[in-house]
Amino acid sequence: MKTDRNISSRLAHLAHWANEPSKPNKPKAPRRSLPWLLLAAVAVMASCAKMGQPDGGWYDETPPVIIKTTPQDKGVNINQKKIAIHFDEYIQIDNPTEKVVVSPPQMEQAEINAAGKKIEIELKDTLKPNTTYTIDFSDAITDNNENNPLGNYTYSFSTGDHIDTLEVAGYVLNAKDLEPIKGILVGLYSNLNDTAFTGEPMLRVSRTDSRGKFIIKGIAPGDYRIYALQDADNNYRFSQKGEQLAFTHDIITPTFKPDIRQDTLWRDTLHIDSIARVPYTHFLPDDITLRAFTETQTDRYLIKSERTEPDHFTFFFSYGDSLLPEVKGLNFDEREAFITEHSEKRDTVTYWLRDTMLVNQDTLRMELKYMATDTLGVLRLQTDTLDMLAKTPYEKRMEQQADRYKEWKKKQDRAKKRGKPYETEMPAAALKPQYMVASEPDPDQNVIITMPAPLAKADTSCIHLYSKHDTLWYRSPYVFRPKQGANRTYELLGEWRPGIEYSLEIDTMAFTDIYGKTSAPYKQGFKVRSEDSYATVLFEVTGMKDTTIVVQLLSSSDEVVKEVSTDNGTAEFFYVKPGTYYARMFIDSNRNGEWDTGLYADDRQAETTYYYPEKLECKEKWDMTLTWNPTSRKPFMQKPLEITKQKPEKEKTIRRRNLERARELGIPYPGK
Repeated sequence: MKTDRNISSRLAHLAHWANEPSKPNKPKAPRRSLPWLLLAAVAVMASCAKMGQPDGGWYDETPPVIIKTTPQDKGVNINQKKIAIHFDEYIQIDNPTEKVVVSPPQMEQAEINAAGKKIEIELKDTLKPNTTYTIDFSDAITDNNENNPLGNYTYSFSTGDHIDTLEVAGYVLNAKDLEPIKGILVGLYSNLNDTAFTGEPMLRVSRTDSRGKFIIKGIAPGDYRIYALQDADNNYRFSQKGEQLAFTHDIITPTFKPDIRQDTLWRDTLHIDSIARVPYTHFLPDDITLRAFTETQTDRYLIKSERTEPDHFTFFFSYGDSLLPEVKGLNFDEREAFITEHSEKRDTVTYWLRDTMLVNQDTLRMELKYMATDTLGVLRLQTDTLDMLAKTPYEKRMEQQADRYKEWKKKQDRAKKRGKPYETEMPAAALKPQYMVASEPDPDQNVIITMPAPLAKADTSCIHLYSKHDTLWYRSPYVFRPKQGANRTYELLGEWRPGIEYSLEIDTMAFTDIYGKTSAPYKQGFKVRSEDSYATVLFEVTGMKDTTIVVQLLSSSDEVVKEVSTDNGTAEFFYVKPGTYYARMFIDSNRNGEWDTGLYADDRQAETTYYYPEKLECKEKWDMTLTWNPTSRKPFMQKPLEITKQKPEKEKTIRRRNLERARELGIPYPGK
């Protein structure tokens, strides 16, 4: 039973409503006699002691109402910095630091507090002359009881003799995957130079909501440039490379026109009473789309170094470089001491120790020389002295080895006493490759083998692939090679024929690592799926001929399942398993097969991404041919909601809860 409701008042409300005369457009409640109401009252009061019973009375659906503002809302010639907004009930403000936006932007953050039935605001910056100020509360204001939002409320005043009332609106999306970006700052500049974004604060600002939508209000007539910024240091300008940003060269000229919108009037929660045509002022543009990106971090510095295993150590850099680090041993001889691996972007470098004497050495002291960015942004040679300590000391490793020997010895002694076969010498530790072999692979899926340490030898004569035709097994050709871009990873390519059984058999000692460890035998059978198990999807992308694009087939979690690069506008996906898919494409401007971000200093936008706006239901034996016009829908309308991670915030559920309460009480719900 909720303690903030009065039982008697709820029962009186129900009794009054049950006998209320019928009104136009409102369903009439059945009249009940007074004895029935008394019985109902007893029943409702008794139910308060039972968990899960309806506690009576409607939830309040009415948002708080503004009854007074000081100074007056939309007032002119205002020069005071303290503002009070009074309401008809107790209110609260949800996260004013993020949701409430003051424009022009305030260098010193304004104080905004809820105090009972009013909001108190104190601006800290000096007021600018002849300027319209707006305080946009978005949906931050709610009542205390049911959290009914006031709606998109904006308080405004002017220090001059008139109020600027123009508005512009639009959306900010993540450039890579068209995800709506919530809470990013969007601002206007009347200075149309590119340097304004990095040199001076924004003129008028807003923040995006959960749909990525923004509305900038209180704009004076004129021409503007617009930007979005994840403002990490709150200075309202792009000043840090890690700040997410969006820009466009389009000149924004706010304007308006008279327009008509249709408002639906509801008789109750299920029935429409009428549709009214309501005139309003339509501010333009209202569909600006900004694609935000984060620039690649090009400043290079050493993030960390680690030696998680005694046989190798790794350096992690913030950015790659064509020159790998130079290691000089201070307590060991570094000559011919390492096998070096690096990531594809050369920002992670691993050194495998060849000599077991170095592996057993707990501390490797070294001098590390590498290229690092100085305070002026220039790459210069830097020298560090480092001690690389093994995570597990040598003494501890020897104790662990002794424990393993004791366990092995006990096992062999038990076998000897029972007259069973036993070993006289503890076998050396084996190399344990990781085999990725699916039991029912796709015809375009290869076998992947990953090694725990660099190989000294891979004997392909010990690798055998057999295929079964009718009842007989035959040798099947294959190619064994390193997998591009993946260290210590190999792929086995075969002539994978749909519906055919295969057997992969690998002999003992097929693989030997640099420490002399050899692999154990391995055998795995598998059967390639038949062609009847798949669908084929063909996209004809219009307007993209002679343009290199990468088209991606996506799962229901927005993950890439397959991708095709094409420059003729045709993308075909074979061997698509039955299921629900989505599609995305990006213009591969530099033809490197990867999506690339932008760079503001070079006036380079991120590569443009599009989504196919409908889901794809693929079934066995189906061939789907789809025409895709990437520009037929605005970007903020392209990505299907099912795979959009940033969902629109759910509307308040008061009306639904009232409808459920009416059903529990067995009475009609009149709606409000």
